[in-house]
Amino acid sequence: MSRDLQIVTGTANPELAYAICDHLGCRLTPAVTETFSDGEIRVEIKDNVRGNDVFVVQPTCAPVNFHLMQLCLILDALKRASAGRVTAVVPYYGYARQDRKVVPRAPISAKLVSDFLTVAGMHRLITIDLHAGQIQGFFDLPVDNLYALPVFLEYMRGLEGDIVCVSPDAGGTERARSYAKRMGASLAIIDKRRDEPNKAKAMNVIGDVKGKRAVVLDDMIDTAGTIVAAADVLLAAGAEEVIACATHPVLSGPAIERLQQSKFSKILVTNTIPLGEKKEACPKIEVMSVAGLLAKAIHNIHTESSVSVLFV
Repeated sequence: MSRDLQIVTGTANPELAYAICDHLGCRLTPAVTETFSDGEIRVEIKDNVRGNDVFVVQPTCAPVNFHLMQLCLILDALKRASAGRVTAVVPYYGYARQDRKVVPRAPISAKLVSDFLTVAGMHRLITIDLHAGQIQGFFDLPVDNLYALPVFLEYMRGLEGDIVCVSPDAGGTERARSYAKRMGASLAIIDKRRDEPNKAKAMNVIGDVKGKRAVVLDDMIDTAGTIVAAADVLLAAGAEEVIACATHPVLSGPAIERLQQSKFSKILVTNTIPLGEKKEACPKIEVMSVAGLLAKAIHNIHTESSVSVLFV
């Protein structure tokens, strides 16, 4: 049976949802997303969704708990309205850094979030650059973890000179290697020591960066301490210029001030998280859109085509 395609959004990133609709040539399904006087969330889908293929665009960015709850309520509303299939499009998956127990008596928050979304009525998940790929295993349903790599590669291939792709820590080596392979560039890794959450000290560079344009690749920038320290270390090691590429601009706490004062010549991020006024506060930041990438994934899923063709 043929299902109509519908796009619904919460309040986390409506601009991205509209951009996805522009790529797909469809309209955004109207929905009421309000807050009652006591802080509780009200959700109402204004169009008929019975039997249709519905995609809900809602990154769980700050305020993460509000946006997560809003997403769950939208999923529940669609489930109770008899939508044929409901796919959560969560470009930024909040709580992803809490993917295992690192101390006694601590929760595995990423797993709990997956349970929330599943129970709420989600049939499938689309996300981008999960902090830990193994989070896909927390779901007993299809998960499409897309990569922002093709979005950044378009810019990086226009860079001149000798390029080196840099991972800011050992955990991101696979990501940096993937970029380096496609760019025909060399690879370097920052040796980092982390003493406590959100505080890290970059120690030294493994690899040759002297006289090269160094591109630091990460999945997110939170407080920016790690990536700013990486820029200092790379320049001290002889890099000619440092550029940052990070998929998710979380940018909490002192991040904007640190980035503006950093030695990066440019900081590339995507619109998985809306920046708002933060963009104006740091002219070094350039936002690249993932709307086209998400639109292709949505189209392929809706038409029962392969999604793996998007994994370059």
